[in-house]
Amino acid sequence: MGKNTVVRRLDLGYFVRPASEAGGTQPRVEPVLAYLVRHDNGLILFDTGIGEAGPGTEAHYRPRRRPLRDALAASGVALDDISMVVNCHLHFDHCGGNPLLAGTPILVQDVELDTARRGGYTVDELIDFPGAVYEEVAGEAEIWPGVRIIPTPGHTEGHQSLVLRRRDGSLVLAGQAHDLASHFASEQLARHATLHGAEQPLPPYRPWLDRLADFDPRRVLFAHDCSVWEPPETAGP
Repeated sequence: MGKNTVVRRLDLGYFVRPASEAGGTQPRVEPVLAYLVRHDNGLILFDTGIGEAGPGTEAHYRPRRRPLRDALAASGVALDDISMVVNCHLHFDHCGGNPLLAGTPILVQDVELDTARRGGYTVDELIDFPGAVYEEVAGEAEIWPGVRIIPTPGHTEGHQSLVLRRRDGSLVLAGQAHDLASHFASEQLARHATLHGAEQPLPPYRPWLDRLADFDPRRVLFAHDCSVWEPPETAGP
């Protein structure tokens, strides 16, 4: 049931988030991370890196790319070895390598693909490229034994995360459900305080955190933060 699943993080470059988007007075340099999942059924690639964008987007984010092919080769994997792609969402810094994987199934929420195809959302050439094969998911789904897609809307309406059940406990590939591990930790604490009946006012938390808690995650990994969330030993419900 996926107990032997192994996850390897792939460094696919970085971009510079302007101060106006970083929530402070300074810009923030953020990594672009993908994850290679080795499962008994094959290899899953969670996100594929930064795609080529127009000059305005390039100037705004100043991305530095590491080729997907090189990142996979460092793990002893070729593009043809990938069994399926799971994109957390379809912004250009998460689906940029998809055209290199023509013919490989790409799993994405149906609402996310519909939004992307309306235009003005992402780089159109990264969506319906020659050989694109989409498997649309409507909500939650177990795609392989011990591998489950969970909708985690917020950054986009169709954002999704991947939950992996392993021998050492569940691991969550959260994509950009939160920009930073510390943001995820803050919402987790808000949830705990709410469930423990702490006096209001309290900050809100995303409702899907209740569903993630059902899997008792031991580690949560992100697309734009090298930090990893782990639960404190004294965590409550």
